[in-house]
Amino acid sequence: MVSDAHRHIGVLPAHPFYGGPPVHPDTTARATVKQLIADLDAEGTERALVIPNYGVPDPAVAFSFNALAIEAAQTDDRIRAGLWVSPRPEDEHRTTRALALAGERGVKALKLSFLLGGRPTDPACRPLLDRIFATAARHDLVVHVHTSPGAASDIDEVGHLVDRYADHVAVHLVHFGGGMSGHIKLAGSRFFDWIAAGKRVYTDLSWAIGFLPHWLAREIEQRGIGHDRVLFASDQPWGDFAGEYARMTAATGGGLLAGLVFHDTFAALYD
Repeated sequence: MVSDAHRHIGVLPAHPFYGGPPVHPDTTARATVKQLIADLDAEGTERALVIPNYGVPDPAVAFSFNALAIEAAQTDDRIRAGLWVSPRPEDEHRTTRALALAGERGVKALKLSFLLGGRPTDPACRPLLDRIFATAARHDLVVHVHTSPGAASDIDEVGHLVDRYADHVAVHLVHFGGGMSGHIKLAGSRFFDWIAAGKRVYTDLSWAIGFLPHWLAREIEQRGIGHDRVLFASDQPWGDFAGEYARMTAATGGGLLAGLVFHDTFAALYD
């Protein structure tokens, strides 16, 4: 039995990514709560945090799935909901409506991604970022932030959110930097420096490059901190549950760290 700290619900419309023809790359996306629950049953997933699917360059699509995530959480007690929010001034009305749902039963997280615009260091985004994190603090929610190398999602940018807000709000760095540069920056020192400084920082290793899970497990063992800051996440439909599970099982070795990664840290944050 495992707890999945980051997966999505909702089927995206076809989109002509990168100048090609319209395609549906999220082939395992689920449009209904019934389909999602069937996946959890098949996997043996005991708990799951479910977040609106996103990826097409239209924030309205991601916002539209907030209701579906809440429905999932209120249908099955195994499920917790994350709400899509945005710091872009253009999304202020949608974000205001999303934040108004933060107190709904089953809501446990807010999700930010700068892939659809905005930047952590953009002064125009600061007012909504302050509101998002203030709402998270008020309702004891975790803020999930997508990370990937370069541009506004690079850990050099997203790290400013940890510095600014993680004293009082749990910040989950999705994908642990998402690539070579982010992995080395975080596992080499930055992730542990934040923990030692008292920051409420968490992560998952979905999308991680092959070397990273084993290296991070070794760093955690040698440094003696970070055991309770890493969660298993499938990132379905963009990740692969079976593959992510196999990689994390191999890296954690089935001992104390495995128990924390696959179950206990999720319970501490979301149960």
